[in-house]
Amino acid sequence: MNNSYNHSLSASTQFTQKSVNRCFDGEQRYYSHQSAATKTPMTFSIYLPDEALAGQRCPAILYLSGLTCNADNVTHKAHFQQKCSELGMIFIAPDTSPRSSEDNDVANDERYFVGQGASYYVDATQAPWAEHFNMQSYIVDELYDLLRSEFPIHSIGITGHSMGGHGALLLGFKFPGKFVSVSALSPVCAASESAWGQAAYTEYFGDDKSLWAQSDASQMIEQVGQQYSSILVDQGAADEFLADGQLQTSKLQQACKNAKQPLTLRYQAGHDHSYYFIQTVINDHIEHHWRMAQLS
Repeated sequence: MNNSYNHSLSASTQFTQKSVNRCFDGEQRYYSHQSAATKTPMTFSIYLPDEALAGQRCPAILYLSGLTCNADNVTHKAHFQQKCSELGMIFIAPDTSPRSSEDNDVANDERYFVGQGASYYVDATQAPWAEHFNMQSYIVDELYDLLRSEFPIHSIGITGHSMGGHGALLLGFKFPGKFVSVSALSPVCAASESAWGQAAYTEYFGDDKSLWAQSDASQMIEQVGQQYSSILVDQGAADEFLADGQLQTSKLQQACKNAKQPLTLRYQAGHDHSYYFIQTVINDHIEHHWRMAQLS
């Protein structure tokens, strides 16, 4: 593979750098840009190890966050930077949805599981959501291509937590040509069968259940079949949202079995849905994506 990269990281033509901080052997940066897909400004964080800063192409992880989150949550709380520094991995965390600003009046909802911070990483078809809530197109087309053009990325794996775990599984299997690896932490596995997902999809898609199915991770896996040599999923065994049926983890297990998709599913005793759980397992996920990248 060609590891050379000549584009200057300090001369990005597409992004506006918002901040940079030295962190282990690398830099934690934030960028913003105007999105054509969402018609709003969008922000993301990116950790660049020294290898990337020196121009070497590195494997990257695209991390999709959960309900109510933005790029800050995982960047500040997951403590992924040290492992990424050790392995020479790039770690990217986009925002979870378009946001209202002085120049944009983005639709919202008083429920925390619908609207801003709750995009489910899908392209909405119903008003008023369809104008800005085009997060599938933003992630897999616009941001994906911009990241690969602006940073020394060798390959991209996708992961995420909760709603973002749903997004990682859904987009990873819907667009397998773009990602070399998939993992998820406490994912919403069958959005069309959870109260959260049903509320969001009623708003975003209306009553068209075919669109619901195309935006359900477990149904997508069954539809397309095996795409990866292995996927890794961690779930806290004491997760309150698992207990009340929001995550539907058994549906993912059955879908992978039907699709003959190898799945490593680990229930972590005593762990809940929080970032303390994410801290506990994040290094295993980084190593999973690093191993898969070596094979690509």
